Amino acid sequence: MRDSKLRLVTEFDIDSAAFQMFWKTNMTNSSLLPVSNGRILRICLWAAQILVSGFFALAASMKIGMSIEPLAKIFPWMGQVPSWVVRGTGIFDLAGALGLVLPAVTRVAPRLTIWAAWGCSGLQFCAILFHFSRGEAVATPLNFILLALSLFIVWGRSLKASIYAGGSLRKTPG
Repeated sequence: MRDSKLRLVTEFDIDSAAFQMFWKTNMTNSSLLPVSNGRILRICLWAAQILVSGFFALAASMKIGMSIEPLAKIFPWMGQVPSWVVRGTGIFDLAGALGLVLPAVTRVAPRLTIWAAWGCSGLQFCAILFHFSRGEAVATPLNFILLALSLFIVWGRSLKASIYAGGSLRKTPG
């Protein structure tokens, strides 16, 4: 019995050593890795930009395109503030949605994407303060997520993976 346990341990050690040898020789070769860290960052930034832009576009279409009564059934605060506040935030939402994607896609003044992300961050910060002041902290998780994603876009597009006008995409120095 003891002999068989010893044999299992020895076979496992050999297999483990073979696995480690295989891993070191095959999986650490950089030519096998299909994407670089910079490419992964750019993909994540584009995904964040599209996701945040989509949420802002949806919010804008609701705040601008729907009447206040149905909105108040979904979001009670919209029935308790003047309609110009709802429409105004809808216009800011639309500006943020367009600003996060269009300058980067067209590569016409792509630095506007960073400013749009700052604006979206500010809007979410104000929304969080608004909801907390009304005792609606339960309504803020999406605001915190959008704030974090907007700040990620600011960080990434200003420091790590800037998009330059005219079609060049370079990593900024530093």
